[in-house]
Amino acid sequence: MKAHWLAGVVLASVMGTMLPVLAHHSFSAEFDANRPLKLKGTLVEMKWVNPHSWIYIEVAGKDGKPERWAWETTGVNILYRQGWRKQDLTVGKVLVIDGFQARSGARVANASKITFEDGRSLFAGEPAQTGGKK
Repeated sequence: MKAHWLAGVVLASVMGTMLPVLAHHSFSAEFDANRPLKLKGTLVEMKWVNPHSWIYIEVAGKDGKPERWAWETTGVNILYRQGWRKQDLTVGKVLVIDGFQARSGARVANASKITFEDGRSLFAGEPAQTGGKK
């Protein structure tokens, strides 16, 4: 009986440590480093979540109609340590976002930097992804 209980605890521990690894993806699996993208738009939503936060902006499409773009960033803790604050990213702010488009061609991208209208900018990725360059 004790052996079955111990085996269950060990199995649960191993599975619990594997789930975060399985849920995470690599940059190159989802985004194309050869497709840089820079868009200016109005912030419509910011999701401060882990493992990746998301910025949603509305931009004018080629036909003039609004398009909603989703921009993936790094996690909340890293963003905070890089100077991001919730009060800086309020709905209605105009942002210029630099990054890389999704391989799928969808309106999804990985953000590397956002710039505010006043010229201030914030780095949006993990320093390890760019060799520490901002």
